[in-house]
Amino acid sequence: MLVLVAPGQGAQTPGFLTPWLDLPGSADRVGAWSDAIGLDLVHYGTQADADAIRDTAVAQPLLVAAGILSAAALGDTVPGAVAGHSVGEFTAAAFAGVLDDTAALSLVRRRGLAMAEAAAITETGMSALLGGDPEVSVKHLEKLGITPANINGAGQIVAAGTLAQLAVLNEDKPEGVRKVIPLKVAGAFHTHHMAPAVDTLAKAAAELAPADPKVTYVSNKDGEPVASGAEVVQRLVGQVANPVRWDLCMETFQRLGVTALIEVCPGGTLTGLAKRALPGVKTLALKTPDDLDAARELIAEHA
Repeated sequence: MLVLVAPGQGAQTPGFLTPWLDLPGSADRVGAWSDAIGLDLVHYGTQADADAIRDTAVAQPLLVAAGILSAAALGDTVPGAVAGHSVGEFTAAAFAGVLDDTAALSLVRRRGLAMAEAAAITETGMSALLGGDPEVSVKHLEKLGITPANINGAGQIVAAGTLAQLAVLNEDKPEGVRKVIPLKVAGAFHTHHMAPAVDTLAKAAAELAPADPKVTYVSNKDGEPVASGAEVVQRLVGQVANPVRWDLCMETFQRLGVTALIEVCPGGTLTGLAKRALPGVKTLALKTPDDLDAARELIAEHA
């Protein structure tokens, strides 16, 4: 059984979309999406620097566009399940047929803008904790008033809060944590700091007519499969201010009997977690079109 997964914000790097635009029809497709959402995805995916694509309003639609484009290059693949980390859930919603590509990109564009506005209210950020016991780390973060915004499994937790709180965390690490690494994001996502964005996104989502998922859609709210398109969209709205439980998603992959995992462009983060948390599951990250042949072989064996 194959699961197709999509990474979240922070996975982007300058120029990562460039090789994908050489595939037949890709440049035209991305150009049409750019016109539809009012953002030059081609420019940001090929020429913009790291600071420009760190902007929440840019990074989020850029990641979703890259994920959809790279998945399409796999052909008519029907995975057993799909899931996404944070903004990657919008990519997964497109994979599952809940939203068409343009609707997913339009909604995520509104999400990025709304979250950028919310992030501008207070100086906030996110940091990954390396090492330590998750239960001990969560209790320590709560003591400092910091949210465990991403519980990723394989012992990885991402903390979110004000920059002042994160500075304290850097000096006062939970027991067993080796290092605290600031992430390339522009705010404390999946925390109460993003509450203003939820209302904005809810209004935009009300205009949609989602379809029920065509394949098993695993939600990062609680790791549970969701069969209703309306509930998928409701969860897309709410997760802006709620923690991501990727650890529970991976537990569900195990329960479903997943034997292979492909992470769409810009892959690497989720495959890294899977290698540690899902022993025996074959993994592949789609970084460039050079990875497509290996991905097709994996699909032939497991899809």
